[in-house]
Amino acid sequence: MGMGAVTAAGFRASPAAAQAANPRRIDVHHHLAPPKWIADVVVARKTGQRPLANWTPAKAIEDMDRGGVASSVTSISEPGVWFGDNETARKLARECNEYAAKLASDHPGRFGMFATLPMPDLDGSMREVAYALDVLKADGICLLTSYQSRYLGDPAFAPLMDELNRRKAVVYTHPVRPDCCRNLVADVAEPVVELPADTTRTILSVVFSGTATRCPDIRFVWSHAGGTVPFLINRIGRYAAGRKELATRYPKGAMHELQKFFYDTASAAYPSTLAPLMQLVSSSQVVFGTDFPFGSSAATAKGLADFGLSESDLRAIGRDNAAKLFPRLT
Repeated sequence: MGMGAVTAAGFRASPAAAQAANPRRIDVHHHLAPPKWIADVVVARKTGQRPLANWTPAKAIEDMDRGGVASSVTSISEPGVWFGDNETARKLARECNEYAAKLASDHPGRFGMFATLPMPDLDGSMREVAYALDVLKADGICLLTSYQSRYLGDPAFAPLMDELNRRKAVVYTHPVRPDCCRNLVADVAEPVVELPADTTRTILSVVFSGTATRCPDIRFVWSHAGGTVPFLINRIGRYAAGRKELATRYPKGAMHELQKFFYDTASAAYPSTLAPLMQLVSSSQVVFGTDFPFGSSAATAKGLADFGLSESDLRAIGRDNAAKLFPRLT
């Protein structure tokens, strides 16, 4: 007889029922805000990100418990840590990463970490990759979608990508408000349009530059269901097919590269977003993300359930896919 779980009435529930009652989700899009980062970035730069200014570990765990999340892989949100001075960015990245590592140590099993890098400082970032993965035992690396108008497939970033490929790293990305596109539409805040758009730009940069093919062992996780990529897939496919001179950069096809990536559900657990995403990829390539503290785990879980996914798909998205990426959290 399977072990299952004991109910209040004393009966042993089936394993499936036990999993439904305690889904043990893994949240891969969960922001933390170390005190130094709040002071130097959110407050000093007046970013207006009040939920981050009010972030605490206790609030994070409370939200996780409410939404059936066993573990969250933390990351620094935009605008990151680099503001023109390499040394300052290196120190802030290190402080954020050590804070994240201590958070994980203080709450065993509840938190993993994506290490932040002082990009576009390549030398400092290469050193931080080594420290974060080898010393802090980070679960992966967090990159922003662009740095000073350069996207992740840019040749300037090739040494970093090659090193992350060598390490078979999980690379989670978070969009940033790009330099190109500030204050373009009156009365419309930039994140409404530009965060998903910047994710789209960097995904296409990674594919069309050949980075995805050259670095097949990087496990990319794209935020917010891949920005607008699922909605534009027919346009992207037609463009890729028409650029014969680029075919050697993705010999298996651009669609093959797009379908091997992972996409999170942060701010995307709605039919209008999930429907095109689930046409682009199978449930094996989707991971649970909440965007905490801007979103909640309970609302994200409800959105996925209301969409009508099967129990097996919900388990894959909620936990199983992430468990393969982050074995130490299982």
